[in-house]
Amino acid sequence: MDKNQDKELQAAVFKRLVEHLKKQSDLQNIDLMNLAGFCRNCLSKWYSEEAESRDITIDIDQAREFIYGMPYQQWKEDYQKPATKEQLEMMKNRKKKNG
Repeated sequence: MDKNQDKELQAAVFKRLVEHLKKQSDLQNIDLMNLAGFCRNCLSKWYSEEAESRDITIDIDQAREFIYGMPYQQWKEDYQKPATKEQLEMMKNRKKKNG
């Protein structure tokens, strides 16, 4: 596989991940953070940062809209649920573990 094919595959996998997360609106960000150590907000931040490193202007709101498939505030209103005690405790323990 050459470098171009590798980049194309990576881009396609990223696109599938983003599309998957858009469809899985019942999957809460705190659950993603607790299980995988990243969430949709992390992806948005990384997207914006990588754009900036290439002199492309994409602010965090634009990046979030790309990742969420809608404005972030709308997603929060439509899909975000309050975190449970268990989710918050798991997040606290994860932070302690990872320093």
